[in-house]
Amino acid sequence: MFGCKCFYWNKMDQLVPSEPEAFSLPAPLPQWPQGQGFASGKINLGELEVIKISRFKFIWCSNLEDKKKGVTFYKPVGIPDGYYSFGHYCQSNDQPLRGFVLVAREMRSESEASDFSTCVTSPALREPLDYSLVWSSNDGSEESLEGCGFFWLPQPPKGYKSMGYLVTNSSKKPKLDKVRCVRADLTDRCENFRVILNSNTRFSEVPFQVWSTRPSHRGMLGRGVYVGSFICNSYWNPGQELPIACLKNLDPALQAMPNCDQIHALTNHYGPTVFFHPDEIYFPSSVSWFFKNGALLFKEGDLVGEPIDVSGSNLPSGGRNDGEFWIDLPSGDRKNSIKLGNLESAKLYVHVKPAAGGTFTDIAMWIFFPFNGPATLQVGILNIALNKIGQHVGDWEHFTLRICNFTGELWSIYFSQHSGGVWVNAYDLEYIQGNKAVVYSSKRGHANFPHPGNYIQGSAKLGIGIRNDAAISNFYVNSSTHFELVAAEYLGDGVVTEPAWLQFMREWGPTIVYDSRTKLDKIINILPVMLRYSVENIFDKLPVELYGEEGPTGPKEKNNWVGDERG
Repeated sequence: MFGCKCFYWNKMDQLVPSEPEAFSLPAPLPQWPQGQGFASGKINLGELEVIKISRFKFIWCSNLEDKKKGVTFYKPVGIPDGYYSFGHYCQSNDQPLRGFVLVAREMRSESEASDFSTCVTSPALREPLDYSLVWSSNDGSEESLEGCGFFWLPQPPKGYKSMGYLVTNSSKKPKLDKVRCVRADLTDRCENFRVILNSNTRFSEVPFQVWSTRPSHRGMLGRGVYVGSFICNSYWNPGQELPIACLKNLDPALQAMPNCDQIHALTNHYGPTVFFHPDEIYFPSSVSWFFKNGALLFKEGDLVGEPIDVSGSNLPSGGRNDGEFWIDLPSGDRKNSIKLGNLESAKLYVHVKPAAGGTFTDIAMWIFFPFNGPATLQVGILNIALNKIGQHVGDWEHFTLRICNFTGELWSIYFSQHSGGVWVNAYDLEYIQGNKAVVYSSKRGHANFPHPGNYIQGSAKLGIGIRNDAAISNFYVNSSTHFELVAAEYLGDGVVTEPAWLQFMREWGPTIVYDSRTKLDKIINILPVMLRYSVENIFDKLPVELYGEEGPTGPKEKNNWVGDERG
């Protein structure tokens, strides 16, 4: 079974619970420009007003053999009068203490409630009817109760939803007034996200897992609000609806989202510096530089391309990627010079959108490269240049800053990496100049990483795959000053004017198919027999863009323009 609490000896030789150190950004936050509810500390969701609680009191720790891999459970403290908790918080002990739970109050008067609220007789919040014991670390004997953890699920009244679990260090049920359930129409579905705690059978005969949660409906149009709770279960059924829900933002105005002045202040304060590899030769440029220096628009059936206006005004707009139009480079020496890009003109193109129901803001920063270079294959200590494999005209990459709308604090950054990517918490980022993080762009492939190094796309364990080399250099773009706001739909029509080229939904490069698999097979055949099977399996999983040249579509055609980031 899981045993007693995690403890450590303090300077007075007293045994006290261990808690990770709280994280804070390197520099203080500025005074943000005024406007609506952004960074006001509270958010109006319609019939409910929520605030974020980040102060916690220790309850119980899983105390795994390796203490750093243990998980600690906390209850929120310092809840203001009139606000109510939805449940408790937990996190792994191998990271700084940085999390939150939301607490809520009902809007006390019609003037406080949003004018879209419907007249209902049922209160928004109600106490649970009872608790059910989901799991306990106790082995069933009365002698071993001390220091054990007990997990309780609130049982909601009819028409209400539970939002989280409570944890106690005794077998006594929590009091009913310790938590509130929410009327069902004010909630949205949530889903399990990442495993926080996975019990080992040698500790427990009953399978037990703890997961973080997230709203099922995410992205720019999603209204689900993450409340900071976790989901725990003894017998997991992936197809079953979770017994807890998340909140729903019913405020159509999304009053906690930043206005234009606040967007510029956020970008100025947090905009990362993008460093390119010291051996990089294919640099970014501005879109206007790319057009001005000879990019051509081609139409199916035409052998001669049409020069593109510097603003992209003569590009076909809207529609879908039907293969009828594409952009390509001019021929001759001019083609080779455009491939190299123009670092001086480069800028980040900024798309701002709601996240987590408008309780967070996503600042997606897009960067354009006229050309993506060929890949390098690593097989153990061998590095094999793949010539054409992986190269293509036009390359759109991005990273996304997620900002907490309660405070204006940077919460995490998403690093796009070819066809996927990864979210990195603020405490795992590198910073320069205050709260400005660092983004490393990989050599020739331009995938984004939070730290320098050699990242293998394939099997890092075997050292087999496509290399992504990232390092600091004198080549960089400072996105806090070199950016252009191109879209923020939630602000309404006409507030941000989208550039004409953003409406081009076709490919920013031609499609050229070639038999790269033949070259890869030749590489496989010269390898030692013991490596061939592993390498072949990895090749089969590599992205299809390695087997031909196909220019990417523009930012607005990507799934994450409206949807959430992958990962």
